Amino acid sequence: MVTNFPKVILISQMPLPYPKIGSWTTLYKNYLESKHQIDYIICEPPEKQFDTVKYTLVENNLQTKIIRKWKKNRYVGYLNALEEILQPDQKYIIQIVDNYGIVKPLLEFLSESGYRQNCYLQFCYHGFPPFYENFDGRWFFEAIDEMVVLTHDSYKAHKNYYTVLPTRFSVLYNGVDTKKFHPVSTDARQLLKQEYDVIDKKVFVWCAQDRPKKGLHIVLDAWKNVIEKRNDCVLWIIGTEPKEAMEGVRYFGRIPNDELAKYLQAADCYLFSTLCHEGFGLSLIEALHCGNYCIASALGGVPEVLQYGKFGKLIESPHFVSEWEKAILDFAANPEQTYAFDTTLYTTESWNTGMNTIIAAAQKKINQ
Repeated sequence: MVTNFPKVILISQMPLPYPKIGSWTTLYKNYLESKHQIDYIICEPPEKQFDTVKYTLVENNLQTKIIRKWKKNRYVGYLNALEEILQPDQKYIIQIVDNYGIVKPLLEFLSESGYRQNCYLQFCYHGFPPFYENFDGRWFFEAIDEMVVLTHDSYKAHKNYYTVLPTRFSVLYNGVDTKKFHPVSTDARQLLKQEYDVIDKKVFVWCAQDRPKKGLHIVLDAWKNVIEKRNDCVLWIIGTEPKEAMEGVRYFGRIPNDELAKYLQAADCYLFSTLCHEGFGLSLIEALHCGNYCIASALGGVPEVLQYGKFGKLIESPHFVSEWEKAILDFAANPEQTYAFDTTLYTTESWNTGMNTIIAAAQKKINQ
């Protein structure tokens, strides 16, 4: 007889906690350090383990590499770890994050071993656009029980693209730790500006790895024109190494996420120049919570995050340098622009509550 309360298994392609910077791994770290509903984690050995969850570890040694190659299945270690957990008299919620490759071998394993009817597959997707081509993706949406996306617009993109979309959807906005990312008083902000010698400057921040899809080259082209017209503006670039020297531009390189807040708290305006369909933009909401006015590309999930312009300026043509130049100059001329940001949105607490609600709904569904 199957027991009534389903267990929750998280299959992670990253060791958790993850020692490097990562968006969804940070979300799960915050979640697993609070009141969570995860019972098991399957992952490669982390440097340390969470105390409130059971681990089944996937070794990444020579022996496992040989087995993966022999079986032509790169996920065999994860499936073996899952087999150690599964019991025939128990039901399970299995969470997968962004790992499309594991779904087919996982489905085959569950079907062949007779566990499929006792498992509810939740796929959490942190991108925005559909991953599979229209008809190539039908098997995937028939295989999973629920798709959790970051925005309602991402759901709409899937709904409008696929001719047949046979699965449930849920939306869970990203969240940040507001104990770290929050505005500071005017006096504290002035002290931070004084520390960085920008007391009389309007500070713009750009933060990401320097990849073409992040749009730094567009922002720098715009800045060349901005600085010719105004000498009271500075641009801070975080997350990438210095390029050519440019007036009014300062590079900070990579800094730990724990130290990022003070740069945002000293800044006036955040530039989010993505040139791809971002799922959400974690740094964007970190800047919002620190009191920054935001200028961002109207691509992917970003418009919904900024409430379609309610929380900042959306650049409808982000590939045009002139659009960024105009938006930056407009803010520099009117830096007291306000926006009605709801500080209860996009928080760790709201994400944790949302995840617990999604898991509880899945547990109720599989028990029906």
